[in-house]
Amino acid sequence: MSQKLPLVARILLGLVFTVFGLNFFLQFLPQPKMEPEAGAFLGALVAGKILALVKVVEVGGGLALLAGQFVPLALALLAPVIVGIVLFHAVFDPAGLVIPLVIAAMAGFLAWAYRGAFAPMLQAKTEPGPR
Repeated sequence: MSQKLPLVARILLGLVFTVFGLNFFLQFLPQPKMEPEAGAFLGALVAGKILALVKVVEVGGGLALLAGQFVPLALALLAPVIVGIVLFHAVFDPAGLVIPLVIAAMAGFLAWAYRGAFAPMLQAKTEPGPR
């Protein structure tokens, strides 16, 4: 596999999560119109401070991807966020599902590119302690 493809995917994914994570706090991009049910769902996440925590993870993961540091950890932290984004759009905005699926595909591609880092976590049986 070319080394350029993971680099491009890593930078693009890092930019997406850094920009949209920071936008939650700095509000430099306009918010799209959404259905009342979607707004109520996001409103509950904001009121409970859950969305702020998710956005901190997005910014941290995005910056790690941009820097090329702790990439497997960033992917592991962003995975549940990506699942949430895909499910949100599948339920509340099916017409807007393409971009979340592209993001999920890029993350999946990067996970495959860094599969060696994930291999120890996927062992069925392991012992505690140093290797």
